[in-house]
Amino acid sequence: MKDIKTTCKIALVQAEPVMFSKSASLKKALQYICEAASQKPDLIVFPELFIPGYPVGMNFGFSMGKRSDEGRKDWKRYYDASVVAGDSEFQQLAEAAKKAEAYISLGFSERDAVSGTLYNSNVIFEPNGSYKVHRKLKPTGSERVVWGDANKDYFPVTETPWGPIGSMICWESYMPLARVALYQKGITIYISPNTNDNPEWQATIQHIAIEGKCFFVNADMIIRRSSYPSDLQEYNIVSKLPGLTSLAKTMKV
Repeated sequence: MKDIKTTCKIALVQAEPVMFSKSASLKKALQYICEAASQKPDLIVFPELFIPGYPVGMNFGFSMGKRSDEGRKDWKRYYDASVVAGDSEFQQLAEAAKKAEAYISLGFSERDAVSGTLYNSNVIFEPNGSYKVHRKLKPTGSERVVWGDANKDYFPVTETPWGPIGSMICWESYMPLARVALYQKGITIYISPNTNDNPEWQATIQHIAIEGKCFFVNADMIIRRSSYPSDLQEYNIVSKLPGLTSLAKTMKV
């Protein structure tokens, strides 16, 4: 049996993204990585879709069998702010991981370089700058009108001095066989980047930590009405959202 380190220092980033801006969200992520690095963490964890933010409450003009022109414009704006894995944004994050000498987990809206399909993805960078990307297996509910189903590289895990680590994005954790796929790979740290303020989620965190005999890191973000650009076509929908939603917990068993 492989010997592993017994202590992992984690920087859990609960923060507000810069909605619909790839460059500004990246800049903010790099700032947080630099700030965290001063405390010498082993692992830095960001929430789901930190680049370019989770557009909670928006519908991008979708209704059954129809799409509005205004919604299409907002969706194109979000599409343009999504990240192609391996492009310059990844190069900057890889350099940040090297400089911080830490593993970095970060949620992002991925744009496939060939098909153009968007995926709700999470990347884990290693201290040497290499990385693995996990695409959400099945987007939840109306997320399916924005992001596609995962189509490759299922259940990637990253070997670390603390054992294998992997991620399930938000409600993927309600897929029993997906959880088992990670358990079978022996993960010791289960990362859950999500946008979830449901109180019952805390029971899910506890259950998975106990079931998987692993440490569960719950990474949520802050989203305010003011997080959204005021010139969105569907800003009237955004203006009806609650003022603030946030939740972040780390469960250890």
